[in-house]
Amino acid sequence: MFLTFDEIRTNLSIKTYIKKADETLSALGFTEHSFPHVLRVSDVAGKILKILNYSEHDVELVKIAGYMHDIGNLVNRVDHAQSGALMAFRILDKLGMDTEDIADVVSAIGNHDEGTAVPINAIAAALILADKSDVRRSRVRNRDITSFDIHDRVNYSVKSSNLVIDENKKTITLVLDVDTEFGSVMDYFEIFLGRMILCRKAAENLGLHFKLNINGQHLI
Repeated sequence: MFLTFDEIRTNLSIKTYIKKADETLSALGFTEHSFPHVLRVSDVAGKILKILNYSEHDVELVKIAGYMHDIGNLVNRVDHAQSGALMAFRILDKLGMDTEDIADVVSAIGNHDEGTAVPINAIAAALILADKSDVRRSRVRNRDITSFDIHDRVNYSVKSSNLVIDENKKTITLVLDVDTEFGSVMDYFEIFLGRMILCRKAAENLGLHFKLNINGQHLI
């Protein structure tokens, strides 16, 4: 049975797992990983494949993967990609999703975190790019600027972030507007260099070159 993104998005059990997973991260002091994040990742990942003329079927699958990709944080932040993939397998299998579709969604979720991620296919690649590009001020939970650590500073410094695809030049560019009062460009690279390398590999899987533009300057 083919399950649509809307069916997954409105499933109450999945909503509960996303909510509880984010509560776990909140207790650990991590940035927001709740509905604003997963819905944005889902939307951006879907747009990437749509712009690149992948099938509507693949677009639906990557949106599902994007929506469910962080539920493993309910178990533990460590290895959350793998535990999330196993949770997604059980949920989607129970809902009657086609085996091949489950395989694509589960493998994408299991390969989205930079510690163990590999852009094994287009769905995983689009998920990686959408997830790692979601850096923004509104994800910071800590409201005490004086107590910010480097992760808080970097996320808070990013006033806006967008992925821009140029089909003619075969590029995908992460465009950031950074307020350097709160975090420097060097701070960004210090904690996100691994993510940018992963984004480059993900872009290559989609036949694109990854670029990074911060405050109008091309840095990658």
